[in-house]
Amino acid sequence: MAAGEEQSREYLRRHRLPELLHRLGALLLFHRPERPREFLIQVLERVKAGRRAEGEYPFLMDEANVDAMFSLLDVLGQGHIRPAQYREALKTLGLSTEDLELEDDVNITQDVFKEGMKKKMLESWSV
Repeated sequence: MAAGEEQSREYLRRHRLPELLHRLGALLLFHRPERPREFLIQVLERVKAGRRAEGEYPFLMDEANVDAMFSLLDVLGQGHIRPAQYREALKTLGLSTEDLELEDDVNITQDVFKEGMKKKMLESWSV
């Protein structure tokens, strides 16, 4: 690999630009705004405000969406899901599972699921 290409990859990795572009693309596809450039500017302004603690970060899923996702995973209505299901839900949304320390015999309740999703979504914007 050429030195210039390696430097470019390092630049992208260091600034976590692929993750940022992935999040922005997901928001575009989810909302499908009539004016995508203006939408992206607004999203980036919200990210900026969130970093300054002057507003909330943009989320792909609101609380109702997270509740619906949990319900889809909890097919039997037991009020909990398995850690493997939780990891897959995070991966499906493009969220990190690297620092999850869950034993396989732990039950993930809806409250734990929602709190974990919110935490991971916030972490995803700390680019």
